[in-house]
Amino acid sequence: MLKEILKNKDLCKIRTITSFLTLSKEKREWEDAIIKAATFGGDLANEFHAHGYHVQSVRLVTNAFGEYLDTSSFHAVLKDMHYLQDVLKSPSMPNIRIRFAIGEAKTPDEIALLPEMIKAYGDICNACVNIDVDELGMVDRELTLCCAKSVVELGRITPRGEGNFNFTINYNCKSHIPYFPASYHNSHDENCFALGLESPDLLVEALKSLKPETDHNVKMHKSYGIMKDALQYHITDIISIVNAYEHPYKTKFAGIDTSAAPSKNCSSMVDVYKLLGVPYFGASGTLEASALLTKVFKAQKGCDLVGFSGLMLAVVEDEGLADATTRDEFDIRALLQYSAVCGIGLDTVPIEGNTSAQKIADICCDTGTLAFRLNKPLTVRLFPVPHLKAGDMTQFESDDLCNSVVLRVP
Repeated sequence: MLKEILKNKDLCKIRTITSFLTLSKEKREWEDAIIKAATFGGDLANEFHAHGYHVQSVRLVTNAFGEYLDTSSFHAVLKDMHYLQDVLKSPSMPNIRIRFAIGEAKTPDEIALLPEMIKAYGDICNACVNIDVDELGMVDRELTLCCAKSVVELGRITPRGEGNFNFTINYNCKSHIPYFPASYHNSHDENCFALGLESPDLLVEALKSLKPETDHNVKMHKSYGIMKDALQYHITDIISIVNAYEHPYKTKFAGIDTSAAPSKNCSSMVDVYKLLGVPYFGASGTLEASALLTKVFKAQKGCDLVGFSGLMLAVVEDEGLADATTRDEFDIRALLQYSAVCGIGLDTVPIEGNTSAQKIADICCDTGTLAFRLNKPLTVRLFPVPHLKAGDMTQFESDDLCNSVVLRVP
């Protein structure tokens, strides 16, 4: 029987309601499609609020931007982005903040456009690139290097290199990830929506509710059980709300990304590791605990699991992880090692500002190799920070980012 305190809906927030839609070259159709998707997301958020669940964001994701934006030149694509921005500011839009992703870039030319697009349009220009492998399982290095060059350029031309927050390189990632910027939609798929959760507070409270246990394996089994059951309780409740909700613009429900998805406004995943008996994130035992946590997220039932549905270790989105860098408790090699049993890869990792595109491509290919060999989704989102070396402290000003020590790419 689940303890009443773990049924508290404040412990399990809905990080995002993300709708996926297809846009075409007919710009006159954009406003209607976007308003319908945004209206549905906003109204569903209100429905969740009425049932006691806090919704943090409503997001829209399109098909690959080259299928609807004019990418023939930098001037042309910026003109279309300006039009898109006007649509999102239309008086007909619901009175909520909408976060927007333009889908994936598919060609080297489109990838090369992204730095200036993101610099100019920031929060409505979240984008990703999906990298494949050949018949030997070798990652497409040419396309990866194109991405790495854009990462370097974003670090150079955006304040404090923060533009890389809006760009990620995907390996073995399926469509309909609700979290940005790895999210994308295929135009041949029907429009749909997915949910993402923020549950570190719930995991911490679940582990605190357990009685002390000296036997390690017994402790881990009990920890797994209480976290799984607590998360399942809220997921079942959330699914029932979705299934009962009627709306003229409701699309297919794709599923839930069960990842904990920590932010600056909740408990750190570091707190979860400590409650599992790991002295600090990065100590011996971190890999074992990571595998256990991943099992919790994968064990959820009642709907399709989309996106990562695993353990997210976003370095500068998690206060505890960011703080741990100041004590040199983990490095990029450790993060890559932990990615073997969890997600999300190398996420929001600040690196030296003078790191070369070739070096970034190398670590990307290592990550991609893990993703395809282990048949799991992984991403790379690195932040080369101008003028900073390994060991220096970042000075990010974004509300979404914590400051941490710059790490060295090995």
